[in-house]
Amino acid sequence: MKQRHLGRSGLIVSRLALGTMTWGRDTDEDDAAAQLIAFREAGGTLVDTANTYAGGESERVLGRLLADVVPRDEVVLATKAYGVTGPGPMGRGTSRGHLLSALDASLERLGVDHVDLWQLHAWDPVTPWDEALAAVDTAVQSGKVRYAGVSNYSGWQLAATSTWQKALRHAPIVSDQVEYSLLQRGIEREVVPAAQALGVGLLPWSPLGRGVLTGKYRNGSPADSRGASEHFKGFVAPYLDESSRSVVDSVLTAADGLGVSPVAVALAWVRDRPGVVAPIVGARTAAQLQAALAAESVELPPAIREALDDVSAPDLGYPERMPRWSSDDLED
Repeated sequence: MKQRHLGRSGLIVSRLALGTMTWGRDTDEDDAAAQLIAFREAGGTLVDTANTYAGGESERVLGRLLADVVPRDEVVLATKAYGVTGPGPMGRGTSRGHLLSALDASLERLGVDHVDLWQLHAWDPVTPWDEALAAVDTAVQSGKVRYAGVSNYSGWQLAATSTWQKALRHAPIVSDQVEYSLLQRGIEREVVPAAQALGVGLLPWSPLGRGVLTGKYRNGSPADSRGASEHFKGFVAPYLDESSRSVVDSVLTAADGLGVSPVAVALAWVRDRPGVVAPIVGARTAAQLQAALAAESVELPPAIREALDDVSAPDLGYPERMPRWSSDDLED
């Protein structure tokens, strides 16, 4: 598997990442072990989890596998902090107290002394963002965190935090983990341009459109799918509409023409978008992961890429797409 720099940093990661959101709940430890082994054998390095996945059980499962199945030093270990993780005044948000306590708890569950990438899972509208960033700096300076990133940040939020860190010469923000797929291209309005200007790498989550781009939902929700799961059916539902159907049909047509799977087409498209470093694949089973790993050898022909671009293009207007005014149109 090819490797890429994560943003404008020295950290090098595989151009496909392994997500673990279902580990410890919908994916048992044996399947998780099979996934991790297959991922490493394919040359994958970046493994992503979060303190809130399965109530912390995802980190525990991953920690046990790094102790017994795949050596810790063979992976780039990423986790996140946010959400409600406990009672009391320090149990939520991105306050300094909560973030640093959450980091210690993550390290304990993972059974490691540091993580390679620590991400603020979402923007906290209540806590001052400079307080959250001060906690990030403390975490990096302590040696418990090697690199810092964010997740689900908008363009202005990413610009504000990244610029603040650079201006004060603090730990830089090297990544923004955001939803990005042929069914969700909203980040192209402002997040992608901001990330490219700031040297921040993009880590797309749900690059398969919450599983819809595989085509398995064309005739309803299979019993063993996320769309039929109590945990995830509300997560999948927004993409089971008519506007998504035309995109899915185009992916299936491209896959048929190329002789590859729809998974490979959808992943190859997002993997090679501007600013993207590594799509994060959250497979429930080892078989699903193998289908995703097959995308490594797929390069989309320009004509197919352009067709997919057209059928899934987001609406852009002012100010993302400025009208072409001449100097005579502008008032003094």
